[in-house]
Amino acid sequence: MNGDIFENVNYSEIIEEHKKNQALATIALCEVEDPSRYGVAELADDNRITRFIEKPAKGTAPTNLINAGIYVLSPEIFTLIPKGKKISMEREIFPKLAQQGKLFGHIIRGIWIDIGKPEEYLQTNKIILDTLGKTHRIRTGKFEIKKPVAFDKGVSIGEKSVIGPYAIFGKNVTIGKNVHISDTVIFPDAQIDDYAIINGAIIGEGAVIGKKVQISKGCIVADQAKIRDNITLPAEAAVCPAKEVSENILKSKIIC
Repeated sequence: MNGDIFENVNYSEIIEEHKKNQALATIALCEVEDPSRYGVAELADDNRITRFIEKPAKGTAPTNLINAGIYVLSPEIFTLIPKGKKISMEREIFPKLAQQGKLFGHIIRGIWIDIGKPEEYLQTNKIILDTLGKTHRIRTGKFEIKKPVAFDKGVSIGEKSVIGPYAIFGKNVTIGKNVHISDTVIFPDAQIDDYAIINGAIIGEGAVIGKKVQISKGCIVADQAKIRDNITLPAEAAVCPAKEVSENILKSKIIC
């Protein structure tokens, strides 16, 4: 399985299909609007993959059926992989198997989302949070929660802060006073100081966000990074691990 997918798939069905077809390899397939980011399969009536093209140019894909990143492989597959050489299964092995009629596809109908991009990762977390219940507000007297949200153990939230909707905090995250956070995932041990505003971002483990910092949609602050007081990060800026930012960033870029 690829590590950058979120899905709800019955693996047993794929394995049974693999055995029934006596396939050398079976690929889970799903339909998407833009197949150019993925490996694309052309499927025969018996679910045999007749052609497999890795990341075709936009508008040239023969179908919208793409490699869903879940494979069932028989041990004989290793005879096709030379010893001591790096190979791409998608570019070197699967096209050969398709030509030999030994590559099969299994179309999946459940949830499947590519989370290889930050916006897709955040969207997936929103989908998961939506299973926890409808969006509504809770006032604790000290701070305000707009559900859905999810907190791990040891989270601390200061007075008059507004958290959510769609906020996820890892263990021991510390939130100061008058902080506003929404559509954001914050990893463990991060510290968000007073009056910070974060919307639609990913904050890494152990990161420190200073007072009155504003972090815009699509930003990534990596592990152990530090954003000094009164700094503004524009949309889709990225801060590398352990990097300290002490000046305002005027346009989106990677800061290392």
